[in-house]
Amino acid sequence: MKKLFLTAAAALLQMVVMAQQTVNIEVSNPIKTDRQDQPVVLSLKNYGDVRSALVTCGDQEVACQLDDLDQDDIMDELCFLSDLKGREKKRYTITLYSEGEPRQYPARVYAEMLMRNDKVKEKNRHNNFIESVTARGDCANSYNLQHHHGVSFESELNGIRIYFDKRQTLDLYGKFQKRLELQETQFYTSDEQKLQGYGDDVLWVGNTFGLGALRGWDGKEPTMIDPVRSRTQRVISYGPLRTIVEIVDRGWQYPHSPLTSHLSPLNMTIRYTQYAGHRDTDVDIFFNRNVSDLQFSTGIINVKGSDEFSDHKGLRACWGTDYPSTDTVKWKRETVGLGIYIPQKHIRSEEPANKDNYAFVIGTDNKKLSYKVIYCSDNEDFGYHSAKEWFDFLKIWRKEVDEPIIIKR
Repeated sequence: MKKLFLTAAAALLQMVVMAQQTVNIEVSNPIKTDRQDQPVVLSLKNYGDVRSALVTCGDQEVACQLDDLDQDDIMDELCFLSDLKGREKKRYTITLYSEGEPRQYPARVYAEMLMRNDKVKEKNRHNNFIESVTARGDCANSYNLQHHHGVSFESELNGIRIYFDKRQTLDLYGKFQKRLELQETQFYTSDEQKLQGYGDDVLWVGNTFGLGALRGWDGKEPTMIDPVRSRTQRVISYGPLRTIVEIVDRGWQYPHSPLTSHLSPLNMTIRYTQYAGHRDTDVDIFFNRNVSDLQFSTGIINVKGSDEFSDHKGLRACWGTDYPSTDTVKWKRETVGLGIYIPQKHIRSEEPANKDNYAFVIGTDNKKLSYKVIYCSDNEDFGYHSAKEWFDFLKIWRKEVDEPIIIKR
């Protein structure tokens, strides 16, 4: 009996030990400039079914997040954010548990999808929250299915909505203060909220790229993501440190040309990742097959009368002022700075500016495209207030993108 008890105790101890795993990593800043909120991401594919996690730096607990990217109820990645002085190194201990629930931390990002309800008199009080919506390709008006016309997300510095139609354009919300606001304003700020210092829509996008929307390319001009068999918007992660939203286009009949007329329809997933403390947004596009035989396009809107900047190495930006709506009675003119950075390996050409866009033709030799978009509003009490300030900042931003923090196991 004693031997049986010891054997059972040993088995229980082994289960407890197996229930948690420890990973030690070193994070270093390769440049002399201090950096805040640098994302550290750990793939969990080799760690089994992770249910909860704890990250520490010395004796300090660090907020972390677990994400199920493919929505199969198994966590795929852990992320946390690191503040690093110039050339600094930090060591973190990550403890992974096969039971429990993810730890809760204060939200620094926000995402929402809402079904439209025209019976609600107060337009910013919708509460028909959803997590995913799919429209057939022949849906008559997918643009008006959702409140604020599509999924929205934000960090303390920015706010973006993505139109749920063939444009799939990114439209922008400008803030006065660093804080989360979309849960309160739902992108349509009331007069009372404006008096309290809340932000508002600051850009008119029309059929342009807005801020870095992906489009097709017919050899002469951008084409919309249409026709499709279906299009989906969904929220993959709500935070607290990063929000991830996806646009899924199935059966996209890419614009035909003599070179592409034989190709089958394309499936595409566009993933937008917004980290806390960041005004830039990561754009990753995944295709269901190699698309080296196709060209795409993206860029930024040519805001009326805007100043343009390009380093002709993938960074392009503008600074300009326009009305954010066709209703110029209610809205004042808004000044914004926009930017996009595309790795040179994806650039096929940088197109001359026209009345609508500062455009790139882009492509890839495999199944993935990636780039970054970024913006500011002149309303901010924490940001940039001239073309020179904005362009100077973007040059520094690009250097930091090109020299990411170093993560070692």
